[in-house]
Amino acid sequence: MQTGELSQEQIENLPIDISSNKLLDWLIDRRHVNLKWQAAALIVREKINAAIQDMPEVEEIKQLLAGTYINYFHCCRIIELLKVSEADSKNIFGYYSSQRMKDWQEVLRLYEKDSVYLAEAAQMLIRNVSYEIPSVKKQIAKCQQIKSECEKKEKDYVNNAASARDDYHTSCKKLGIKGEKVKAELLDMVRELPTNVFEPVVHKVTGLKDILIYYHEFVKFVSGNPDSDGVSTPILRFVQEHGNATVYQWRTGKEPQTVEEVHLSFLEEEEEVEEGEIDWGDIDAVTDEGIDFGINVEEGGSSINFDIEVADESGGGGIDWGDGGAASMETGTEQLTSKDDGIARGNDSFAVLDHQPTRSVFINELLELEGFLTQRLNEMKDEADILSVNQFQSAPAMLQMKTSKEVAAMLDLVKDILAIIMDSRTQHLFLIKNSPKYVDRLTETLKEKLTLAEKMVASQQAVREKGENSLEDARALQPKLNTLIDKTRELQRHIEEDISKRYKNRPVNLMGAINTI
Repeated sequence: MQTGELSQEQIENLPIDISSNKLLDWLIDRRHVNLKWQAAALIVREKINAAIQDMPEVEEIKQLLAGTYINYFHCCRIIELLKVSEADSKNIFGYYSSQRMKDWQEVLRLYEKDSVYLAEAAQMLIRNVSYEIPSVKKQIAKCQQIKSECEKKEKDYVNNAASARDDYHTSCKKLGIKGEKVKAELLDMVRELPTNVFEPVVHKVTGLKDILIYYHEFVKFVSGNPDSDGVSTPILRFVQEHGNATVYQWRTGKEPQTVEEVHLSFLEEEEEVEEGEIDWGDIDAVTDEGIDFGINVEEGGSSINFDIEVADESGGGGIDWGDGGAASMETGTEQLTSKDDGIARGNDSFAVLDHQPTRSVFINELLELEGFLTQRLNEMKDEADILSVNQFQSAPAMLQMKTSKEVAAMLDLVKDILAIIMDSRTQHLFLIKNSPKYVDRLTETLKEKLTLAEKMVASQQAVREKGENSLEDARALQPKLNTLIDKTRELQRHIEEDISKRYKNRPVNLMGAINTI
């Protein structure tokens, strides 16, 4: 024998490698099984279904039949167990009179005819390797993916809930409230406007005297009318002299004898008002005659008399407005408050800074001062402006003696007053006092942040439960996967042994996907 040549014994012991995916084709090509084996397998299935209806109470047999697709190798084991349980039915010739044994022996005979059992086992192995095991693995991977996504979403919801709460507390802090009873706290702050806002503003406005004089002199000089007595900033001068007095005093120049304060009912605390039933009064007391609206309609179908007279067309007809063109076009409220009887009622009873129209004029005059001082400061810093220097040579000494440092100090004072009255928190309070609906909208806006936080917490709980359920599903599928793998390995071993016997016990190896399960 030449070196490198294989001996007959070595040739006979060469392993047979078969791809697991091509196993059934391999068996059919080599005529180990019939091409139409499936028809015979259906007959075997019918016999098995009939045979399992009458089985002895043997624990191992119960385990074999429970939830398992019975194959040839199971049938072999069942017959081995029946040989023990049906031993009494064996006659002297070695045959069994038990119908159970006869049924299973018939199943085994049909399986072995044309090697139907081997084709069926090969098909089961291919299905497990190619479909069943990958499907269960995908389900487990999907559950694990859902669990991972739920953990990520849970963290996001926790962060979003914390962000919403922080946003709520930040908004409450900006408004100067604790956030426990939002509406009540906002209304309490409105009541503190005179103390916390108006008093500091009035105190600082008293320091504007020199600035107002400076501005007035500048306007007189620039306008070329040094004898003008017009007041440039009337409300600022009024507040400086009289403080936060009533609109009546600002309008008439006289202090009111009596002030009839306007009662704003919505400023009463309404935070936890329970919804009750509507009181319709004593409905049963209404007679059949109907409700009396105080309108008398004369008999005969005559129209209602509204006391409106139409003037003669020849007299320049039209509606008589009373005081001709001098009549005020103000609203009914302003007409009621325009009486100069020494009583401040309606809008006249409000303080100048507490009344929106006069407060707007007050703010506009402050902005006017700020703009003037800013521009003046820029001009004073620009020393190269020869034209400006020449122009102010004839200006009053007060205008020429002011330094840029003094003007900057004036500007800072004006900005301080604007910062107080233009503060966003203060503007919210003004809007709350001017509009009953605004406090409700602001309250709802703040509560929406807490509602969002609660929704995030609920979503967090939902995804947590979903993640836990997915984890439980993955744990429940794992035993099923392990059982499938074990059964497939066992089936692989039986098939390799059976094929090996057909080839003089040569080693048989199933290759490919079977080894990756």
